Order: sequence, then C-alpha cells, then structure tokens
Amino acid sequence: MIVGINGHIVYKEPSFVHVDVKGVVYEVFISLQSFASIGSDEVKLFTTQIIREDAQLLFGFLEMSEKKMFARLIKINGVGPKVAMAICSTYTPSQFATIINNKDMNGVKKVPGIGPKSAGRILVELAGFDVELVSSTDAPKSIAFSQATEALESLGFKKDKIIKALSNCNSDDTASLVKEALKLLQSV
Repeated sequence: MIVGINGHIVYKEPSFVHVDVKGVVYEVFISLQSFASIGSDEVKLFTTQIIREDAQLLFGFLEMSEKKMFARLIKINGVGPKVAMAICSTYTPSQFATIINNKDMNGVKKVPGIGPKSAGRILVELAGFDVELVSSTDAPKSIAFSQATEALESLGFKKDKIIKALSNCNSDDTASLVKEALKLLQSV
C-alpha cells in the first residue's frame, strides 16, 4: 500500500497531478483544496491507494486531516472515491466538521453528486466524527481538545454542546479550554 509520495510535479490539473518520484511518474488524484495549496513543483502528499479489478488509483492530500476525512467518507455505503473527493474539494476538514456538528443537510447537498438521501446518510454515519476532524486539523491542540471534551463529558454535558463551546475557545491547554468552555456552557 502506498501511503505517501514525495517528488517533483511534472504535470498538474485541478483534479490530479503527475508526480515524478526518482524516475517513476505517478498519477495522483487531488482535491481542489490541495490543488490551490500546492505552491512549488516539489510536493509531499499523504495518499490513499484504492485497488479495483480494473484500476489502481492514488488519491493525494497535503493535510493528514483531509486524508482522514476522505478515508472515513469512502467507508459510507453509497459514497465512493469520486463523491468523497468532491466533498474534500468543496469543504476543508474544519468546515466539514462544522457542517457535521450542525447537522446541516443543505451544506452537504451543496456538494456536486449528493442528493437528499445521500446527504442524510452521510450526516447519520458521521455523527461524532466532527470531534476527530477538528482535533486532527490542529495537532498540538488536538490532545488538549480531546482531553477537554472528555472532562466536560464527565461533568454531564452533551457532546454536541461541548464541541460548539470548544470551537469558540481560544486557549491551547486543557485546563484553560475547560474553564473557557464551562463559562460558555453555563451561559446557555
């Protein structure tokens, strides 16, 4: 399984790049988010390899959080790599986490190729995944964020309210996050 590619871009389009890795050129499908972020000809991509009867496909991501989002999306029944890549192209992981948290059906339906049934299924299947997405976008904050979430859950607060409160907090350490979130949760 190929989990990463580091090389020189020899050809680039909005939906894919050709990456030369020491003489071997790989075609890697990318999201529009990754396409917009690629600045130089040298690139390091986290990849997901999908092997089918008729093809071996590589999907590349500049951020690990985007790769995690893609991997989770393709596990949903009825969501293939093309739809998952369309979601990655439409939303950043943190934007998509907000959509999941708010159970925003219209936000999911804005993605090309997703209708009402698929949007509903995606929201149901990804319930709670927003915490993982938010925490994986900021690696140093992720430990503090998850510890604060656990602490607030142990105090009896509901997960969706905790996430909303924590997303409005500015602190970096667990104790300060909990204090800030408690103030927000008490005012609700």
